[in-house]
Amino acid sequence: MKNRKLANKLDQLLEIHQFKDYSPNGLQIEGNESITKIITGVTASQALIDIAIAKKADAILVHHGFFWNGEAQQIVGMKYKRIKALIENGINLYAYHLPLDAHPQLGNNAQLAQRLDIIDRRPLEPWDKRSLGRVGKFEQAISVDDLSKRIALQLGRTPLHIAGGHKEIKTIAWCTGGGQDYINIAAEQGIDAFISGEISERTVHVAKEMGIEYYAAGHHATERYGIKALGEWIAEECDINVEFVDVDNPV
Repeated sequence: MKNRKLANKLDQLLEIHQFKDYSPNGLQIEGNESITKIITGVTASQALIDIAIAKKADAILVHHGFFWNGEAQQIVGMKYKRIKALIENGINLYAYHLPLDAHPQLGNNAQLAQRLDIIDRRPLEPWDKRSLGRVGKFEQAISVDDLSKRIALQLGRTPLHIAGGHKEIKTIAWCTGGGQDYINIAAEQGIDAFISGEISERTVHVAKEMGIEYYAAGHHATERYGIKALGEWIAEECDINVEFVDVDNPV
């Protein structure tokens, strides 16, 4: 498939025009025109780029790409080495940030919910069509400790649990990655627990004072599965060789 044709297909699938994001979505670095092999991963790190080069990939598809708002604009140091490696090896770089978080089937939030058996899923902010926060419930109430065990089993990482005073959890809200501040909206709605990737100092106080269980399950760990699902969709729809590579990250 041609590189720009693939970009257009993904842009439409993920409806990137609907989002005001912190970095450009879509084709960020142009490489070979023809794509036959894609490496997918969470972040366009040097480690992932090196693996793509070794595997002779034509493209890398990630959730966290380049050119973030507020970062230095100069292409020097680490940024230079990464971009130089991509260009010299003709590797296209595609990145989808908020649009991949939000997609109702392939997105990070949707994929996390599937793994944790969360049902009756809906937006945490029903007044905002682009709300990244989600809310749902478990078919049967689950103890706070059993939810920690379920997260650890599904994500391969034991979450940090901040107790909010519940013994059991029926309703659950979540937002993968750095979405911990949605905890305030969840607590105001009387939801039992909230899951995100990261935790800030303030989040501990919110959980304790507003009476909501909080689980920090890892930014990387909660955002593996959207990009993996998107890659599997490409392999099936476009008949392209796609391989997911999980570069370890403890955060």
